[in-house]
Amino acid sequence: MVKGPCVWFPSPYDAASEVKEAVALQTDEYLRLKDLATGQRWVQTGKTLVFLQPTWKIETTGAQKGREAHGIRKAWALKKYEYIRLVDSVTGQVTTHHGEATTFPGPEEYPLDEDKQSAIDLKVNEYVKILDQATGQIRVVAGAEQVFLGPHEKILHGGKQKAIVIDDEHAALVRDKGTGQLRLVTDNQLFVPGPHESIEKVQNLIKLAAHEAMIIKDKDGIFKYFFGTAGKSDNPRSFFLPPYSEVVRLNWSRGRRREKRDLYIDRFDCRSQYMSFEFNCRTKDNVELILEGTFFWEVVDLPRMVQTTGDTSGDICNHARSQFIKHVARVSLKEFMDDLNVISNKVYEEDNNFYESRGVKVHSLEVTGYKCAEESTSEVLQQIIAETTNRMNRLSQQESENEVKIFKMQGDIEQERIKSELLCVQHEHAQSEAKVSGASEADRVAAFIQGLVNVVPSLEDRIAMWQTLRKTEALAVVSEGGASLYYTPADVNLSIESKPKIQTQACGNS
Repeated sequence: MVKGPCVWFPSPYDAASEVKEAVALQTDEYLRLKDLATGQRWVQTGKTLVFLQPTWKIETTGAQKGREAHGIRKAWALKKYEYIRLVDSVTGQVTTHHGEATTFPGPEEYPLDEDKQSAIDLKVNEYVKILDQATGQIRVVAGAEQVFLGPHEKILHGGKQKAIVIDDEHAALVRDKGTGQLRLVTDNQLFVPGPHESIEKVQNLIKLAAHEAMIIKDKDGIFKYFFGTAGKSDNPRSFFLPPYSEVVRLNWSRGRRREKRDLYIDRFDCRSQYMSFEFNCRTKDNVELILEGTFFWEVVDLPRMVQTTGDTSGDICNHARSQFIKHVARVSLKEFMDDLNVISNKVYEEDNNFYESRGVKVHSLEVTGYKCAEESTSEVLQQIIAETTNRMNRLSQQESENEVKIFKMQGDIEQERIKSELLCVQHEHAQSEAKVSGASEADRVAAFIQGLVNVVPSLEDRIAMWQTLRKTEALAVVSEGGASLYYTPADVNLSIESKPKIQTQACGNS
């Protein structure tokens, strides 16, 4: 190799290659060189000019353009939060280089991760699990922290994870993979699982209202009952689900005919509630009816209910249906229409032990409606109902008219009774007035007779004088009015005599 600056002349037996330029390397660039004569490989770093010896060769990257096409490569400039892992292709050794620095690889070293990596930036509520593939050990790093992976480490579970906030409302169900055991973490903290722990579930605090209840099955299969009302059990009103326990879900029937059993209940309502039903039954005269009604019921003994039946609503409705079918089959349609309430009461009162054995109490059972299953029969039934309604309306109208008449008669009776009392009062007043008037008149007579004793000694004369005065007063009263006064002959001392006819004529002529 001849390098300049110079003028070179070949000897007779020299064959010259083309003139080549030296490779200029910047400070952050390097070349991979190989000596074909010895097989040695090395890395030439900048800043320098590289003149290739006759047996040297630049190992290229296979790039199609730019400086990389000539084998010139950039070193890795690492910031403080960056790192790169280089693996020796001959020995397999992995080395980690951290920033801040410019890193050049060895002759047999290549990036393990294809390029430089950023450190894992963990916030205060984050963590990451890292596996050392050389030893199989797992370490957990919690924030706030900058995590650089070691030569044989890799990140597990997809990278950094959020720590679990455990407070009064939240708890964590944690499994130890080493022992397989579960534990419930309830202490208030920012929980980060250990190297061999996994968080199975984050639980919310179960809080029961005063009317609610829940059933929990523990690891031994024993049912525990939790109530929102204090005093019903020793279990708390609010709690976290213990490990190996599960919430018991009640599977009930739903629908008016309870044909589907797909109603799942895990938080039970202990308040009184309504439940509707509908079913068919047939009367004694072979009329098929569709009955509709409601139950007003409540659960009073939850443990007994769970032990006795798995479908409380279905059992209640099916039992009521069988009772109605039995009682309705004993009566005709007319009797059923007249005694509907009586039949309902019989169904409700006849077998209370059935409901008590299932821990429920039925407050009332009411039939809210019925209709015939067949259309033709339904039309006849509608006519009967219409006629019955009209008859009841007429009866009600007649009762109203009778009430009006009775009220009027009562008023007349009361009026006559008041008139009778008025006449009695008037009679009493008249008697009192007559007594007073008589006493006054007696006093006048006595005073008159007694006053004339000295002047008229004779009692008969004094009485005659009194009678004459009384007649005079009577004549005065009559003269003031328009009455006619008639006198008898005795009153005027009148005598009638018969005269001869001639004398009478004579008197008339004269």
